[in-house]
Amino acid sequence: MTETAETIVNLDLACTRVLVEGYGPGAWHGPDLKSAIADVSDALAVWRPGKDRHNIAEIALHHAYYVHALIQKIAGSDPEPFVVAGDDWFDVPGDSHLSWVAVQEVVDREQKRLMAAQADVASGRVTSPLSQSERFALVLGITCHAVYHAGQVQLIKKLHRGS
Repeated sequence: MTETAETIVNLDLACTRVLVEGYGPGAWHGPDLKSAIADVSDALAVWRPGKDRHNIAEIALHHAYYVHALIQKIAGSDPEPFVVAGDDWFDVPGDSHLSWVAVQEVVDREQKRLMAAQADVASGRVTSPLSQSERFALVLGITCHAVYHAGQVQLIKKLHRGS
């Protein structure tokens, strides 16, 4: 597919809107990830809904990890270490060295870095190794990931209230 100037502008605008819709603030479809994790207490963040189930802190950190990886793909930058060693899922028990507030800050910081990387590429300040449509596909994917995990967080909150 050949990308026209109009398509490129529309994809850049779409990327920005999709990122805001999925993370926050103010998705029309219900709680975005930012609002889903905003009212979570320290105790609830590390509460497990069942044996071998992830807690909210682990879900949030998992999402931040993938946002971190996506920034590097979009900007074409060398990999930087993530705040926690490892990949994909990270164990965040109640006595973790990483507080719930710190996890929330990591999620927010990575999301802001992603939006800044997208803005830098859209403005021409940074050249991405990806085409516009490839970037849009990744942005749409990470946003679906955020929305999916926002739903999980909401479910864990409900399960916790019923426990």
